[in-house]
Amino acid sequence: MESVLKAQRGGESVLDMSPRWTVGGGVEDVYGEDRATENQLVTPWTVSVASGYSLLRDPHHNKGLAFNEKERDAHYLRGLLPPAIISQELQEKKLMHSLRQYDLPLHKYMAMMELESKIPLEETRKKIWLVDSKGLIVNSRKESLQHFKKPWAHEHEPVHNLLDAVKAIKPTALIGTSGVGKTFTKEVVEAIASFNQKPLIMALSNPTSQSECTAEEAYTWTEGRAIFASGSPFDPVEFNGKSFVPGQANNAYIFPGLGFGLVISGAIRVHDDMLLAASEALAGQVTDEHCDKGMIYPPLSNIRKISAHIAASVAAKAYELGLATRLPRPSDLVKYAESCMYTPSYRSYR
Repeated sequence: MESVLKAQRGGESVLDMSPRWTVGGGVEDVYGEDRATENQLVTPWTVSVASGYSLLRDPHHNKGLAFNEKERDAHYLRGLLPPAIISQELQEKKLMHSLRQYDLPLHKYMAMMELESKIPLEETRKKIWLVDSKGLIVNSRKESLQHFKKPWAHEHEPVHNLLDAVKAIKPTALIGTSGVGKTFTKEVVEAIASFNQKPLIMALSNPTSQSECTAEEAYTWTEGRAIFASGSPFDPVEFNGKSFVPGQANNAYIFPGLGFGLVISGAIRVHDDMLLAASEALAGQVTDEHCDKGMIYPPLSNIRKISAHIAASVAAKAYELGLATRLPRPSDLVKYAESCMYTPSYRSYR
């Protein structure tokens, strides 16, 4: 269901907020080749997967400034990064649970992260294993796989369920995007904990009822050793006299700073590298104190500071790529971002 901005009619812009259902088509009629401008920032959040992919991949339509669910994926992948929490070596084998078409960018960005370290793409892909409703994605299934799954198929015997996949692959990280609750069972979590001192468990499905497991379950079943994050919020958990603060993998961490960075730089495009810059800036806000509590994201209460640093990193990347139009470049982008922020404070009047 979507609300659309109708075309100009007699010189007057008409905003049509009436809901309408569209399947596949319709989006191009609203955001088409003749309407796209460099000043349009579009996020097709509520359109269908097919429409969103068509809009953002087709150069005839995507001439404007646009970003989509990539910004959501950017902050997920940075939950894998802070080396103070868990070394990169321990993250080399990850198991993604329940591949869905709109989750593909997450896998791509995880691969891009390692490309930055000059690791060949094929070597990077070998470290990421995907599980869908039919089991582990392996080469013997290639004939029946959808096109976006095929690059992630590995040479392995068929495995038909998540528990057996975890036992066979022995991943260091388990990332759930299934949209199906309770799929990280006690047996699955205990299995990954049996060969990892600090297993990374990310139950990203929303709402809370659909989370793959709860924070309490993750900490209890791993005897307090899990590094946990979720798409839905969970309260702190007390286990064996220690307090654990579960991280919430919420795109509120990324999109304000991302959009703000585009604005203050006057960026004419959203580039993949900007998403990586944003997520690295987020990871940089995780302190040793946060790590001691098992946190892989900084407190959301610090969102203004976080957003300023993200905006500065995004803007810096825009200038580096030659996509910024606000010249000259400010000497201190963090301070510049902070100066451009709206502060809701008012004078006291008698």
